[in-house]
Amino acid sequence: MVNMEEGGGDKLARKARESPFMPIGLAGLAVVCAIGAYKYKNRGEMSTSVFLMQLRVAAQGTVVGALSIGLAYTMFNTYVLGKKDN
Repeated sequence: MVNMEEGGGDKLARKARESPFMPIGLAGLAVVCAIGAYKYKNRGEMSTSVFLMQLRVAAQGTVVGALSIGLAYTMFNTYVLGKKDN
């Protein structure tokens, strides 16, 4: 049962325990955004909207990739190794 007075940090910690690949995806998102912010001033002739679109695709791809790896890991444990989550 979920506590209705659960704070933001507590909720994030609970979600991280339930899905350990979520923090990896969030860390990847932060790295992509940091690299994008650094490369923004060296984008050359590329327009800002095109640069931000490419940055968004890279960030979403990083998060989706991390979550897909987590799903594959969970499915492998459940169906191949036969481990059950409680």
